[in-house]
Amino acid sequence: MRKQFLIEQIRTKKSYLCVGLDTDPALIPPHLLEQEDPIFAFNKAIIDATLEHCVAYKINTAFYESHGLEGWRAMEKTVNYIPTTHFKIADAKRGDIGNTSTQYAKAFLQQLPFDSITIAPYMGEDSVKPFLQFEGKWAIVLGLTSNPGAADFELQDLKTESKRLYELVISKVATWGTTDNLMFVVGATRSDEFINLRKLVPNHFFLVPGVGAQGGSLEEISQKAMNKDVGLLVNVSRDIIYTSKDTDFAQKAGDKALQYATQMRSYL
Repeated sequence: MRKQFLIEQIRTKKSYLCVGLDTDPALIPPHLLEQEDPIFAFNKAIIDATLEHCVAYKINTAFYESHGLEGWRAMEKTVNYIPTTHFKIADAKRGDIGNTSTQYAKAFLQQLPFDSITIAPYMGEDSVKPFLQFEGKWAIVLGLTSNPGAADFELQDLKTESKRLYELVISKVATWGTTDNLMFVVGATRSDEFINLRKLVPNHFFLVPGVGAQGGSLEEISQKAMNKDVGLLVNVSRDIIYTSKDTDFAQKAGDKALQYATQMRSYL
């Protein structure tokens, strides 16, 4: 998906909501477990109920890979079911030496119809560049994450650079691609850093997880991180998809997605 089309979808829907499909059979409504493919049955119902309120879906591949071949098939059916009007994210956090990254890129950006894949940049430029070679596809690089462990490395001061590690990573990675094929993951619980982040990369899109169950503030993110193109995909997973475990689960998910979209509309 090209950047301008994504921006148009956001402006048309007045929403920058991304629904996370972190589908766990232990958490889905029990009646779905009788289905031939419970994971896909759940995802299909969630997608149908939330489609008009969001612009993107993020599939966390760990929740599918952990079920072996059946899980992979459910993921493939899910990504194929999502229409091309919606930005499709493989949250796979890949990143390895160049020839290996090339194969990861082919798997998710050619073999599967994802628009993007999340990347761990620790191994440097040659591990990221292969994901930037596909027309209309995106690399979404981990920038500043929400988890407590971010303090171990990302938030450490670099005495020789007079900056923190995450600032060095984002500034350097931004030179490897463009605003048309490169985004950054920034956790919602790091709202105090968004103003600084926008100084580093004013025109890039941010994928922002951590709103909802993790406690991130949609209002703070929108006020501090939005740019002229909106520049945000705010992901909500558990707070939408697990709103109910009864037969009305899809309707309740749609209602919750509408709540988020309505709040977003007030910030645009």
